[in-house]
Amino acid sequence: MRRRAAFLVAAATVLPLTVAVFPLGAHAQATRYEAENASCDGTIDSNHPGFSGSGFCNSTNATGAAVQFTVNAPSAGTATVSIRYANGGTTDRPATVNGTTVAFPGTGAWNTWATSTLSLPVNAGANTVRVAATTAAGLANIDYLDFEAGGTPPTGRRMESLGRGVVAVRSSSTSVLVTWRLLGLDPAGIGFNVYRSTAGGAPVKLNSSVLTGGTNYVDSSANLSQANAYHVRPVIDGVEQAPSGAFTLTANHAVEPVVRVPLRSGGAIKFVWVGDLDGDGEYDYVLDRQTSPQTIEAYRGNGQFLWSVNMGPNSTNQNNIEGGSSTIDVGHNDGVTVYDLDSDGRAEVAVRIANGVRFGNGTTFTNSDNNRQFIAILDGMTGAPRATAPVPTDYLSDGPMYARFGVGHLDGINPSLVAYMKNRIGSGSFNLMYTAWRFTGNSLTMQWKFLRGNQNLPDGHNTRIIDVDGDGRDEVGEIGFMLNGNGTLRYSLAPHGIVHGDRWFITDIDPARPGLEGYGIQQDHPSGMLDYYYDADTGSMIWQHRTNAPGADAGRGMVADIDPRHAGMETWSFNGEVNYTSTPNGLYNAATNRLVEPNTRKQPWPHMGVWWDGDLLRELFSNEPTPDNRDARIVKWDPANPSDPWAVPRQVTFSQYGAVTALGNSVYPTLIADILGDWREEVVLPSPEFDELVIFTTDRATNTRLYTLAHNPAYRNSMTLKGYLQSGNVDYFLGNGMAQPPRPDIAYTG
Repeated sequence: MRRRAAFLVAAATVLPLTVAVFPLGAHAQATRYEAENASCDGTIDSNHPGFSGSGFCNSTNATGAAVQFTVNAPSAGTATVSIRYANGGTTDRPATVNGTTVAFPGTGAWNTWATSTLSLPVNAGANTVRVAATTAAGLANIDYLDFEAGGTPPTGRRMESLGRGVVAVRSSSTSVLVTWRLLGLDPAGIGFNVYRSTAGGAPVKLNSSVLTGGTNYVDSSANLSQANAYHVRPVIDGVEQAPSGAFTLTANHAVEPVVRVPLRSGGAIKFVWVGDLDGDGEYDYVLDRQTSPQTIEAYRGNGQFLWSVNMGPNSTNQNNIEGGSSTIDVGHNDGVTVYDLDSDGRAEVAVRIANGVRFGNGTTFTNSDNNRQFIAILDGMTGAPRATAPVPTDYLSDGPMYARFGVGHLDGINPSLVAYMKNRIGSGSFNLMYTAWRFTGNSLTMQWKFLRGNQNLPDGHNTRIIDVDGDGRDEVGEIGFMLNGNGTLRYSLAPHGIVHGDRWFITDIDPARPGLEGYGIQQDHPSGMLDYYYDADTGSMIWQHRTNAPGADAGRGMVADIDPRHAGMETWSFNGEVNYTSTPNGLYNAATNRLVEPNTRKQPWPHMGVWWDGDLLRELFSNEPTPDNRDARIVKWDPANPSDPWAVPRQVTFSQYGAVTALGNSVYPTLIADILGDWREEVVLPSPEFDELVIFTTDRATNTRLYTLAHNPAYRNSMTLKGYLQSGNVDYFLGNGMAQPPRPDIAYTG
């Protein structure tokens, strides 16, 4: 039986949670005090697994019930106290910690452990830390207390400490466009000076006054017959700061909006991921090779080869639905992602593995059962395994599980690897399992596990990891349901009639409406639904579009602000096969649910977005939907001159610069993300020989000043996700008439 509720708790299997504490900056080692050695108003129990030591404090159910620790501080001052607890109830179990109220919210199960962290004043020597319940329910189960004298509690999610990402392209026969990053935590008044070194000479400042607008500069005075190296220096309160890294535009460089990264020769490339593998503050590249067996390769940002992983004999079966136990990147699956999972300033590579995988250091993973699967965390510089953990075997009897990987900050501070895993039951329906994992530098621990079982929870081809309720902690979404960050079900859209679909998005679609909204499309809907628009926090439906025509099947859909005449974003989709013979459903303003173009056949092709030209409207990555006619390009919708989907005015044609799409002829790129320069997005494509990454980066100047999208939590999460590639979005409204985005609640790693 299904029950409709704003927040529905699922019957899910939940495994122990281990949360590492990463205080900001350099501090003394935390000292752990186990609850079984403290004074506990209750019993020391061990019936819920996942605790540290020999047990935990299970207090009496009474106001004032307490656990009391005695800790030692080397000197008077402030200390960071982290209390590990479990609360399997449905409400918070608030308590005072030396007079400071702490919520201790639900963790989803009594064997799911989380950590609450706060600062306390301490005296030199012995100190008492008393945790006392403020309600008749008593305390959450208390496992231990970590005490760090002089520490500062972590605030904000741990994200990359990026450099300026300076990039320069020859934008005309006489000029160069130089762009660089505004970082998420840059002070509001920061300015920049731009420097050029010609042929190795002394750097010369190019701008006459400090630049405080868009983080880009047009250099029209360079001798382009010689190599020119560009860097910037931030200016804060009138004082010039240290220089950024430099980008060199080679002598007599072609006029092109492109950066080229050399690769080893090899097989076709489907996906590219980015992460700072070497810790220099700039993005490096990880890519797949769709050979048999498959391989994964890593390169520094300049194209220096680092390592290769051979996915072994269990990657030779590359069936889209039921392939090998180590097969990656087929169909809507990936099983790979890249992120700094232990917040040490260097990114790791997460990959689903099985027997026979040969790592970057030459060692081979072995297991006697070819169907057993594991998750490995690889060192970003060497490809050597730093930790492995077994994939749960709940559905092993139905064969190996394909995977989609992504990263989110489920506790609001530390990154977690999120794994969507799926296999087929016989020749019919599918098992679905979600797991979350924490890598602490030397161990990989499963935080929770969610099994769909027989629940009516529709999934699709892409996962979204985003904070939908604004509490700083990420949720995990599918096209038809949302999980809380602790692995419990937040809501299902099935009671609203939602079934499987191919595309869906979450962002601030309507800036006049509080919170975030979702937009999705429906495939083969039995009641004629084509697309829908809903509240991303609660799952409440705002509108739906249906058709009375037989065979409702919205194969593609998109949301973006492409019409400045209407506030907020537009949505559009089509009904029918994924080609130009399908029927456009019309271009709607989402907020008003009204057509912005009366002729419903006039709309862009709904594929992917790319911020490119510098205004606040989004341009579009478009491609011919049929393989024999591929023509990948960036186009821009013109509301004053609406056109058919295939005739939207183009800004860039990728083939003119020697680039092809993923796999050589896919409808998709390998990556669209903000990885270089200012806030605008790059389109990453391979060369036809797959021996070069052709990275398209804007050649258009702009006055728009935004911090790098890679420091926006929602957008950075989206950069870790693949599946069927779909556009990433920020967690604020980015479009015409937008307000200044809020400063991101983040802290740099390293």
